Amino acid sequence: MNKEFLIEKLKSLGFKEYESKVLLVLLSGNPMSASEIAKDAKIIRNSIYDILKSFVDKGYCNEIETNTILNYQIIDPAIILDKIISDYKKSFNSKLSSLNETFGELQQIYKSESAKTDTPDKNIQLIRGFNKHRVARYMELVLASKSEILGMYSPRRVVVEELSRDAQNFIKKGGIIRSIYQVNGDKDLNDELIAACELFQKGGEKVKLADFKIPNVSIFDTENVFINLSADKKRSET
Repeated sequence: MNKEFLIEKLKSLGFKEYESKVLLVLLSGNPMSASEIAKDAKIIRNSIYDILKSFVDKGYCNEIETNTILNYQIIDPAIILDKIISDYKKSFNSKLSSLNETFGELQQIYKSESAKTDTPDKNIQLIRGFNKHRVARYMELVLASKSEILGMYSPRRVVVEELSRDAQNFIKKGGIIRSIYQVNGDKDLNDELIAACELFQKGGEKVKLADFKIPNVSIFDTENVFINLSADKKRSET
């Protein structure tokens, strides 16, 4: 048995170094006094009592009272493992409950404070690269719009069903959508884009195509500006 290796493993699981040494000594299974344990573990005697009391309280070992001295004997490691797993689960569930409760309160504060924010400098959104948070923010602005959405897009892929559904709902409520989409040299992408635009037009969106480079910019209700910059930082050589 490589004791140093086991001590390091136990420390990685949350045991302190002296606790790990005491636990390994107790694994002999024999009832031992505090002084015997301290001697075999090679730790100072004053440190042993708090560790043994902690082990007894946690149910890792039994405290056996004799006529002359207290002895300590380890409990089956399988039982100790069950106790530790149970403690971990209780701790995790408690933290998870606290996490959900805390962020529920933060969400309420966020909604409350966001409703108060309407200054012009807060209405410009500049988000770099493609990620789910960018898409989520764009969809939030679409759903929050009331009268008009103007946009220029150079998409790699068009999420037809979701965009079409939200656009149609917006138009049915009296909203206006005017969009310019950029075509490119990829035939498959262009075919997909044209099919999507046809679907958008059927839903009431006013669509135009551009064969030149355009930025990704959307304007919502003439107030909120959403600018998406590509994550591709490669520059052409001049």
